[in-house]
Amino acid sequence: MKVSRVSTWMVEVPQKAPIAPYRSHVRTSSTTTKIIVRLDTDEGLHGWGEANINFLTGINREQLQKQASEWMVGRDATNIVLFHETCPLETRLKAGVELAMWDIAGKAAGLPVAKLLGGIIREEVELAACMGIQTYERAGEIASFYVEEGYSTLKTKAGSDPDEDFEMARGVYDAVGDRLKLRLDPNRAYSKEEAAALAKRLEPFDLQYFEQPITAEPLSDARWLREQTTIPIALNESVVFPDSVMRILKEEAASHILPDTHIAGGILPCVKIGHLCEAAGVPCIMHCGHDLGPKTAAMIHVAASGASYTLANDCTYFGLVDDILTEMIPIHRGKMRVPDAPGLGIECDEEKLKHYSIQ
Repeated sequence: MKVSRVSTWMVEVPQKAPIAPYRSHVRTSSTTTKIIVRLDTDEGLHGWGEANINFLTGINREQLQKQASEWMVGRDATNIVLFHETCPLETRLKAGVELAMWDIAGKAAGLPVAKLLGGIIREEVELAACMGIQTYERAGEIASFYVEEGYSTLKTKAGSDPDEDFEMARGVYDAVGDRLKLRLDPNRAYSKEEAAALAKRLEPFDLQYFEQPITAEPLSDARWLREQTTIPIALNESVVFPDSVMRILKEEAASHILPDTHIAGGILPCVKIGHLCEAAGVPCIMHCGHDLGPKTAAMIHVAASGASYTLANDCTYFGLVDDILTEMIPIHRGKMRVPDAPGLGIECDEEKLKHYSIQ
């Protein structure tokens, strides 16, 4: 089965409270921007994928479509291993194409992607609610809302100021106590000394982990930071391809690993990362890039079939005003069920793609 056509849409979908406005120490945003990819084949099947382009400038959709078309048309639509061995596309675009290939492979086999990955371990995938940087009062209000919605885990952005981070964590703890497992993500904002000092202050709040508070390299700094605090240290920006995870595990630089399809290059690298972490006894958590339906579905299939993906996975899907799917993926009490339809189990609505298109 060969790829006969590549189609793309650049879309921007608004977000709603309490996700929006989503403030990190870098920026504040209230939308998510993606490239949606569709591959058609000479046997009549098609697949959908999603490339994350949030916060990138100078993106030319037509140029990306031309690059993907020149490489993909005429190639085997289901040989994903060969695709990874030979594909020269930029990693984000590569991931969008690869998701569409998995969608086609599942449809061709008549199976959900999770079953192609080895089988479904968990029928429901737990989600971690997400929150931008907030005041003490607002953090408590949002945390209480998430508890009522059935979430067990909360990830917050951080990194503008250690005192602000402490007060935000205190606001969550004072409002809901241990009813939410708390994760703080400063996105590399602090020096190792600043991160160590803040981690010591945060210890009474029993964080599930402190995510990438320092730069991605050197890994020896993350190893040092782990020795300064009882709070587990998770790495995300340090996590790229499977070989980067091999280095992290060898250095004992993290207690938790967060891969993402648009950083690793698709589903298969995240599966490989999960296998490495399973062997090392280190939990994996799928990272979120303010994802729409295709990438969220990919997260579900990876997490549902991966033995190391035991914890709640990052998610902002509930904060979308709408999606580009024909039907939004349902969330019940902080969990998503594995789609049982073949492939990713989703279908995009081309009218919505047109409505949200920005190029």
